[in-house]
Amino acid sequence: MSLASNVGSDRQLARLLQIGIVLEEVVEARAYHHHRSLSEDEQAELDEEIEALLEHAAEESADHRGRLESLIDDLHAESIPFEEIETLVDGQYGQTKPDDFDGILYDQLHSEETAYKFYDDLIGAIEESDVQFSVDRERLLETLRAIRAEEEEGVREVTEIMETRA
Repeated sequence: MSLASNVGSDRQLARLLQIGIVLEEVVEARAYHHHRSLSEDEQAELDEEIEALLEHAAEESADHRGRLESLIDDLHAESIPFEEIETLVDGQYGQTKPDDFDGILYDQLHSEETAYKFYDDLIGAIEESDVQFSVDRERLLETLRAIRAEEEEGVREVTEIMETRA
């Protein structure tokens, strides 16, 4: 998602944080779907490194959702209906399916890169904004930067695994 402008209100920030939550759910669901779509033989061929990567990605997504929910709870903004956010995320990120990629690693790389870019754009939009949010700005940015760094590390981990298998 490209955030062309700065974040102008608590409501807009809450909406963007909710998008982050749904995006994390999408990332986790895609990894799960792709893994489950493999035949028993293909699943048996997955090595421990890939299994650990997928498990870590799911745990990390759950942690990220918890941190984002905590920020939303501290905002004095009306919540956006979940279905509206889900539709928006599906329109933006659901255009590709796990089967569009050649294997679990490519799909996971796409998911990690998408999440990294979203958080990078969101941080930039917040930094450009001069609005005083009802959540502490430093806590907000610190949380988002930490999540972005973890997504960046995920990109690096997937890339390293892919390179060792090339």
